[in-house]
Amino acid sequence: MTAATSQASKLKIAVGIASAGRPATLLETVAYIDSLERRPDRIIVCVPNPDDAAGLSGRPGVELTVGPRGLTCQRNRIIQAASPDMDVLVFLDDDFVPAPGFVPRMAAVFTENPDVVIATGDVLADGILGSGLTQSEAVQIIRNAGEKDEQVRDIYNAYGCNMAVRLAPIVENRLAFDEALPLYGWLEDVDFSRAIARYGRSVRISGACGVHLGVKSGRQPGKRLGYSQVANPVYLMRKGTMSGTRALAQIGRNILANARGALLNDRAIDRRGRLNGNILALADVLVGRASPMRILELSQSSNREMSSPSIAAKRR
Repeated sequence: MTAATSQASKLKIAVGIASAGRPATLLETVAYIDSLERRPDRIIVCVPNPDDAAGLSGRPGVELTVGPRGLTCQRNRIIQAASPDMDVLVFLDDDFVPAPGFVPRMAAVFTENPDVVIATGDVLADGILGSGLTQSEAVQIIRNAGEKDEQVRDIYNAYGCNMAVRLAPIVENRLAFDEALPLYGWLEDVDFSRAIARYGRSVRISGACGVHLGVKSGRQPGKRLGYSQVANPVYLMRKGTMSGTRALAQIGRNILANARGALLNDRAIDRRGRLNGNILALADVLVGRASPMRILELSQSSNREMSSPSIAAKRR
């Protein structure tokens, strides 16, 4: 064992997973992580309801906590749980499958580079861009990729599906995910990355890799996500955690992708719903009432529509 490897092994690392409405996916992912040879020191799971973690209650080595629904709220609860005794916290989506070397590579980089405060790994395949992937497909992709040389390069922001943070600057500077980004928390990774970047380097680690399954269940309806795709970049631009150029480029890419998908009748993604949300948000921007929190109103109106007799009849 080299000196660097020895020091990395002393670093205390927790994996934190926020999940809602996908107990089977969550259980499968936690079981996989728990089986890795280099297991994290702690696995912390936050759900809005105990039923969202069915099968994990009482599982040795897994800590369950319940917090308000919403990615940013749940990740803040995970920070609170990990901060007393952990050095690094790795946020993983409940459908992200890390390679066996993911945790050791993260540990090595954070040990050897004390100025690194946030890091993200390589995503070998992202099912969110299509119809999604299974865990067995992800494992095969990881095996086929093999081991890669470890390379560290600076980036603008980490990718939220796999994002490791050094806890010391978070605790010292009272940093937290912005809970004004509700539910799915679109672009919460950019916002948090830019906030913590004031205290050190943001990097991508080649060699620390995995696969994002892109499981479709439990995700926001298209209209809500489409609204967030416009309202959230505008909010972050005004807040100062996203440059105007990046915000406008992000909005433009999303609208073009949704318009193209709607025209081509994309069946894998609700492009029409997203485009509808895009247009609604743009209208709100023009009249000065655009806000990330508006999707909660969209959620309530959607629930009322789904429970109305006319809609129920159509669903039958």
